[in-house]
Amino acid sequence: MVFDYAIVGGGIVGLSTALALTERFPQSRIVVIEKEEQFASHQTGRNSGVIHSGIYYKPGSFKAQFCREGNESMISFCREHGVPYDVCGKVIVATDASEIPALERLHTRAIENGLPVQRLTPEQLHEREPHVASVASLLLPSTGITSYRQVSLTYARLAEERGVELRLNTKVTAIRGSHILETARGVIETRFLINCGGLHSDRIARMSGLDPGVRIVPFRGEYFELKPGKRDLVKHLIYPVPNPAFPFLGVHFTRMIDGSIHAGPNAVLSFKREGYFKTDVSLEDMIETATYPGFWKLAAKHTAYGWSEMVRSWSRRAFVRSLQRLIPSITEDDIEPSAAGVRAQALMPDGSLVDDFLFVQGEKSLHVLNAPSPAATSSIPIGRSIVAKLL
Repeated sequence: MVFDYAIVGGGIVGLSTALALTERFPQSRIVVIEKEEQFASHQTGRNSGVIHSGIYYKPGSFKAQFCREGNESMISFCREHGVPYDVCGKVIVATDASEIPALERLHTRAIENGLPVQRLTPEQLHEREPHVASVASLLLPSTGITSYRQVSLTYARLAEERGVELRLNTKVTAIRGSHILETARGVIETRFLINCGGLHSDRIARMSGLDPGVRIVPFRGEYFELKPGKRDLVKHLIYPVPNPAFPFLGVHFTRMIDGSIHAGPNAVLSFKREGYFKTDVSLEDMIETATYPGFWKLAAKHTAYGWSEMVRSWSRRAFVRSLQRLIPSITEDDIEPSAAGVRAQALMPDGSLVDDFLFVQGEKSLHVLNAPSPAATSSIPIGRSIVAKLL
């Protein structure tokens, strides 16, 4: 059989794209190819589960456009299909007067992006989060949480019911002419390739003969979680005011849909694209990173920041000090290690991080080369946008 569309990657974006294809082209023959034994094994199944509101994103960017629509569509999807979710709200907290101007800029951006937002005085925040230190804060009431693994499995079930063929344990090993995929389980022929390969998306693009223009550099997000007896310290999602000079949001507290409270992440370079532990090392992945000029230019720009993340990665005491900026009463005895995730960050040759979604079109192929947070939140509109690009 020759498929009309082959989607490489069974994470939330690949599965959402399959669903969107069935909506637009219900008679098409579609296959989703996933190298693992289950869907959502990597970024999708290891993220924080936040249904983002979209406050951080530049107005008019893909992130801003997709996130607002994604927030509404994800909540509706969870409600319709019985996936657990909770619109618990999020507070962004200024712990020092010097952070208030940046907090005000976030308030302005929320308004520009059409988001519900509320300023909170320290007294108002204390009513909601009595353990949090604050000189000023914002409440984002539309932020929620869910399980994106469950969302993805629901996407997969619906896609299969609509005739999509799902192939697990099927790793793509080579691509001939963008339309003949050699895999560990035989050859798959397709008229159009859609690359949603996440941590390996740049490699899939190069296999198809396309120069993606970027390199995926993996960053491991390391988390702790509050011990069960300390979960009452956190009622909402609690985030610091981000430093715009750095590419990550800083250590924060996240309520999870299973009732646990995660704290983190540290963001450190991973020595393996799927390296969820400090001991995970891939010589191939390390060489690819170390020989890429963009990585060294990034490292030069953010040496101090990278060093502080490394210190926090190896020192629980340093990690707790970061948490105490938000909740001063937290101690080392209140937390325990939790599962890590790896972020597939697209990096330009000049050392700049690709900040928005990145789609690159090839001949009879389309490649999703950067799908950072809020990709899971925005997976429904992203899938539809990908299909629209095919037209």
